[in-house]
Amino acid sequence: MEIIKEQYKYSQLTGKIIACAMEVHKILGNGFQEVIYQRALEMEMNLQGLSFTREHEMPIYYKNKQIGTRRVDFLVEGLISVELKAVINLENVHLAQAINYLEVYNLEIGLLINFGSKSLTFKRLANSKFKS
Repeated sequence: MEIIKEQYKYSQLTGKIIACAMEVHKILGNGFQEVIYQRALEMEMNLQGLSFTREHEMPIYYKNKQIGTRRVDFLVEGLISVELKAVINLENVHLAQAINYLEVYNLEIGLLINFGSKSLTFKRLANSKFKS
């Protein structure tokens, strides 16, 4: 499976994140709670030298007023939002949630990674409303 595709922005970085997730899934398999995969992915990304924050809290605004906060599972290199799931199948609501985070945080690229199925699944996400 080719995980680095040059037509995608930050492909080298997202490829490294996905490779870390694949290693975690290879060792742990499926069937654990999301927090177990978060901890293992944190360890693997540290081993691979990626810079990130876990449970990165970001403000949510409505009409220029902060109305709350939300924690993204990982913010990698200050560029890539990584949202983890441990469900049998990714559903549209998971995809919508991950895209909403990109838009609210004004991040251009994100990953939605699911450890809950027999094989690791992931989606690369691009924020069409990104403002540089």
